[in-house]
Amino acid sequence: MATKGEIYSKVSATLVEALNVDEGVIQPTSTLQGDLGAESIDFLDIVFRLEREFGIKIPRNELFPEAVFQGDPEFVQNGKVTVKGLEELKEKMPFADLSDFEKNPEVTDFSNLFTVDLITRYIEGKLRAEGKA
Repeated sequence: MATKGEIYSKVSATLVEALNVDEGVIQPTSTLQGDLGAESIDFLDIVFRLEREFGIKIPRNELFPEAVFQGDPEFVQNGKVTVKGLEELKEKMPFADLSDFEKNPEVTDFSNLFTVDLITRYIEGKLRAEGKA
C-alpha cells in the first residue's frame, strides 16, 4: 500500500517526464497550466502516464472534467460557474478543494484547481477504492 508521500513522488516524477520540467519547480501547489506550462494535449499524456505508473484506469473526464462547462447554460453564465455548476463540480471532483474557487467561480480560473496536490489526492482516492493504498 502506497503512502501519500510515495504517491506524490510518483505523480511529481510523472509530471517531470510528461511536461519536461525540472523536478525543483514542482510543488504541491503548482498548477499544471499556470506554473508547469501544461497545454490541453498534455492532459492526455499525463493521464496515460498516471495509468501506467499506478496500474489504474482513469475514465475520460474523471480527473479533468472540462466537459462540465461545454455548452450547458445551467452550469456557466456570464463567465462564472453557477451554483448548479459548482454542485456538478463537487460531484465530479470529490477529491478537489473548491472552497477558494467558490468565492469567485470565474471559468477562466478553473484551470488553477489542477495542482500537483489535487492529482495526488485523486490518485490516492483511486488507489484506495481499488484496494491498492
